[in-house]
Order: sequence, then C-alpha cells, then structure tokens
Amino acid sequence: MNRPPDQEHLDDQMVKMEVNLDDISGEWLGYVMNLLFESGANDVYYTPIFMKKNRPGVLLQLLCSHQMIPKMKKILFAETTTLGIRYYPLIVHRLERSFSKLLTPWGEVTVKKGFHGSELIQQAPEFEDCRNIAVQNNIPLKRVYEEVWKCLGEKKEK
Repeated sequence: MNRPPDQEHLDDQMVKMEVNLDDISGEWLGYVMNLLFESGANDVYYTPIFMKKNRPGVLLQLLCSHQMIPKMKKILFAETTTLGIRYYPLIVHRLERSFSKLLTPWGEVTVKKGFHGSELIQQAPEFEDCRNIAVQNNIPLKRVYEEVWKCLGEKKEK
C-alpha cells in the first residue's frame, strides 16, 4: 500500500474550551457551531445539562489548537450568552491518515483510513461524497454507505 511517511503524532498544544448556556435557542447553537468550525475549531459538540436551580441547559465544548484561543473566545463571547469560558490543556493522539478513492456503481467515494504503526485500524467513507451520490441518484444515504462498506469488505478479502 502506498502511504505517506508515518504521520501518527501527539498534538500537545491543544485546548478544550467550554461554556454552560441556559438561555440560548437551538437555532443560535447551530449558527455558533458553524462559525466555530469555519474559524478553525477541530471539534464542537453540545451536551444537555442541568444547571443551578435545576435549569436545563447546554454544555458547549470545543477543541482547538492553543493559537486559536483568541479567535474562539471572541466568537463565544460575541455569539453566545456566556459570561465565562473554561479552558483545559490537553494532548490529542492522531493516527496516521491516508485517503483513497473507491468506485461505487454511482461514482467515486473518498475513504479515510487510519493507521496505528503499519496496521490499518480505521476506515470510513467521507460523508459529503456519500451525501452527494445519494442526492444525485435519488437513493437513500444508507444504501450508499452499505455499498461502500460492501466494497471495502471485498477489497480486504482480496
């Protein structure tokens, strides 16, 4: 298999930022998530929580590099109702990754592969490729994924 040199590594300059929100609409949350991703966040996610006085709320967490903190902070303060942000330094272990093309009956799908050492331990089709095929061919997304997984299984057996 043709792969780039070992790309597995530890990112030791990563930060998790989080805020508790109890007075923001779901539409705003989606908008903020998109802004954070577009501005360089590696990951953004929400968790339902209960806050003081048993108020339902949302925990917004994001992962970014240390140098992205000012940009993320600006978005969080400007676009949410938070009055404070918590920061946690952390280390992220990233597998070596490679991308290949897989031909399906409807067109090509990019497959992301993750290697630990020389062993392939993860592989998954890229969502956008699968979504585009489903829309263009008017077929269920699930069917596209099933075909990709079938093709990946056949390639492994050869």
